[in-house]
Amino acid sequence: MLLALLASALMFTFIIGLAYSISTGFAGFWGGLPFTCIVIVVLSMASYDFWDECVRKKK
Repeated sequence: MLLALLASALMFTFIIGLAYSISTGFAGFWGGLPFTCIVIVVLSMASYDFWDECVRKKK
C-alpha cells in the first residue's frame, strides 16, 4: 500500500506540474483548459483505482 501511495503521489505531482506549465506557458489559460479537464478526469480515475485496490475492504 505504501508503494502504491508513493507511485500515485509521484504521478499526481508530474501530471499537475505538466498541466500547470502548459497553462502558464505558451498555450495560456484557455489553451491549457482542455488539457486541465483531461487531467482532472485522469487523476480522479487514478484516485478511484487506488482506493479500490488498496483501501477498500473486499469480501
